[in-house]
Amino acid sequence: MADITKVNPQIIDVINQVQQATMSPQVVLTSGAGKAYQSVAQAAAIAVQDAADALRNATTIANTASGVAMAQFLATGDQRYAQALTLAQQMTASATQDFSNIGVAASTVLKSFPAG
Repeated sequence: MADITKVNPQIIDVINQVQQATMSPQVVLTSGAGKAYQSVAQAAAIAVQDAADALRNATTIANTASGVAMAQFLATGDQRYAQALTLAQQMTASATQDFSNIGVAASTVLKSFPAG
């Protein structure tokens, strides 16, 4: 009968190879860098999504204000409502510029971060 207290050398070799493949300093470093890159990429994506939400909200508010201002301008001819239209357009342009700036910043951060 075989001695059951001894481990087959092939099994020991497989365990050693698995440890080397998963726990070597280079593998751990590369894996950690990849995870960090993914976290930064996710944060950048969330920032862009938040900027898109802000743009959508600003556009909704500006469109609503424009509709009310236009109706009041047509009804009264008061120039204050024409100025409100201009302000609403500026609000949309500003939100669009903010969205663009955030997108460029997120892209720059991601491109400059080491991927691993």
